[in-house]
Amino acid sequence: MMLPQEIIRKKRDNQRLKPAEIEFFVAGISSGAVTEGQIAAFAMAVFFRGMDMTERVALTRAMMHSGTVLDWAPLKLDGPIVDKHSTGGVGDKTSLILGPIVAACGCYVPMISGRGLGHTGGTLDKFDAIPGYETAPDLDTFRRVVKEAGCAIIGQTADLAPADRRFYSIRDVTSTVESVPLITASILSKKLAAGLQALVMDVKTGSGAFAAELDMARELADSIVRVANGAGVKTSALITDMNQVLGRTAGNAVEMLESIRCLKGEPTEPRLLDCTLALSGELLVLGGRAGDAREGRRLAERALESGRAAEQFQRMVVGLGGPADILERPEKHLAVAPVIRPCFPEDPGQVRIMDTRAIGMAVVALGGGRTRPGDGIDHRVGLTEIVGLGEEIGPDRPIAMVHAASDAAAEAAMVVLRRAIRVTGEATKIGPVVIEELR
Repeated sequence: MMLPQEIIRKKRDNQRLKPAEIEFFVAGISSGAVTEGQIAAFAMAVFFRGMDMTERVALTRAMMHSGTVLDWAPLKLDGPIVDKHSTGGVGDKTSLILGPIVAACGCYVPMISGRGLGHTGGTLDKFDAIPGYETAPDLDTFRRVVKEAGCAIIGQTADLAPADRRFYSIRDVTSTVESVPLITASILSKKLAAGLQALVMDVKTGSGAFAAELDMARELADSIVRVANGAGVKTSALITDMNQVLGRTAGNAVEMLESIRCLKGEPTEPRLLDCTLALSGELLVLGGRAGDAREGRRLAERALESGRAAEQFQRMVVGLGGPADILERPEKHLAVAPVIRPCFPEDPGQVRIMDTRAIGMAVVALGGGRTRPGDGIDHRVGLTEIVGLGEEIGPDRPIAMVHAASDAAAEAAMVVLRRAIRVTGEATKIGPVVIEELR
């Protein structure tokens, strides 16, 4: 007979857990048989003792099978089931653009996304900025939209990986979030429950990323790639730069507008476009639609330039309850903040250092993010025309345009923004947005 406390003791003493023991413990998380104190103790034991790859695969599989695992076979789809996941960053809107691009290339993208917490924005919060868009449809609607539009971006349903929801909520309040084995299982259990055949991971590193140091990003990317492949899903990872905001916007409605303009073929900030196309190309290789990353990128570029990706986006929005003219008249539907003001620097010069996390927290302080899971969101607020590293700021070029609910909120955000940008000191090295690839 297995007991939760014996499993905790075994991991505490740095012993390898058997798959059956991990499955028993996860089943107890789902059923309530394992207490919150036991879950916290298990998380802390894993935090300090770690897990080998066999244990990580077993934990991921057990959490994945704690609820419904989607089966796409009855729909007889004529393409691979694929997805992309990011570890999060400031201004990271690649999912909004990538999903339609990959769908336009013959793949199906059932993307289960999350909401923002802390300094990183959430994909679902950006879609909530579109009136009528349903981020929590029933599974039948989700399946229908994936089949008809090629992609559907929604939130985690109650049926998908329920053990992860309870486990994460306890990790969040016990300072055990920053564990590579637990992060790996949390991310992959939800993704694999969506019935994927291929997955590309965007692991961000830099001042605005969870993995601020490159070594940690490498460790996390390696863990996710090895565990996902061990669980039977073709997976690779790109480590990408988050030492500056991705794109020119941060916030919900403003990021959605930037994404729509990109899909429509309007000029796009080069790093955002490069990151999106690199991830899209990699996913097309994993899905068997391209022979290598270069061909995959060319296919992604054509899907964007031809307007086919924009068409897939519109089908998805309409299929999930949004307005039919979201592409033609996005400004009509995306709410605008009542106060829009430029934030000029105290000292002019070339931007040498950017505290990207602080910029994300400025958006949170404006009301565009949350510090607790239940906090509300003001989708109107955020930043636009954000400066990039190496660019000049001064009386003719602000750090950013601040979109706020009030003058007082705008002033408070400007204080943070001015502290987050430095024009003196040793400059942050500006390299390519894609730093490394792990296959």
